[in-house]
Amino acid sequence: MPGTVQSIERAAAILRMLAGGPGRLGLSEIARSLDLAKGTTHGILRTLQGVGFVEQDRVSGQYQLGAALLHLGTSYLDINELRSRSINWADPLAARSGEAVRIGTVYEGQVLVVHHVFRPDDTFQTLDVGALLPLHATALGKVLLAYRAGIFDSDLASYTRKTLVTPRELVTALEQVRECGWAADVEEFTLGEAAVAAPIRGYGGLVIGAIGISGQVERICDSHYQPRPHLVTSVRDAARAISRDLGAARP
Repeated sequence: MPGTVQSIERAAAILRMLAGGPGRLGLSEIARSLDLAKGTTHGILRTLQGVGFVEQDRVSGQYQLGAALLHLGTSYLDINELRSRSINWADPLAARSGEAVRIGTVYEGQVLVVHHVFRPDDTFQTLDVGALLPLHATALGKVLLAYRAGIFDSDLASYTRKTLVTPRELVTALEQVRECGWAADVEEFTLGEAAVAAPIRGYGGLVIGAIGISGQVERICDSHYQPRPHLVTSVRDAARAISRDLGAARP
């Protein structure tokens, strides 16, 4: 049997590190963590950047996973598989939270709702499976955007007066999503409604979807319009459980 190719092993190690990290990482941090020379690490990063697997922030100089690699990460996973692996966790989340649950993934620059569990009460509701939602104005979309740099336009549509409509506002919000591990929207897409969402990861830690709850603001948020901690915890727990089923490493 032929031996392994060292450069490919090192490139794979860098990609795993970027996928499992909290966000962008610097050259020195990557080199030190993998016990590689800076020159070697820089050469591998430049190569990965050239094929779109890695992107470098122009301001900080730090690196993150690129759009090309993230596209590969989602293309291997059939939407039906994402839905089927999520069903077992979506129903209990709806029961615990008392709210509607949606699971989405990126499709042509929008959020495609692949599964929807109705709020467990007797109110009239419509099925959202197949609906397309804006990335920048929804909790599901913010989660998906946070791990897919550079896919939103500078022209952001306004749905309410609370919608984030400037790239600077959105970038700041996405940084917070990466730091906290979840996203919210409070009347950014629909007046009177709020939502909380968390990332669903597949093999290698790549974010391939998002799961979230949505409902009236007074149920989702406290008196300060902050999402209630127990709801955030429930959403994140469901996202982690689905991620484990899809092959992501246990956090």
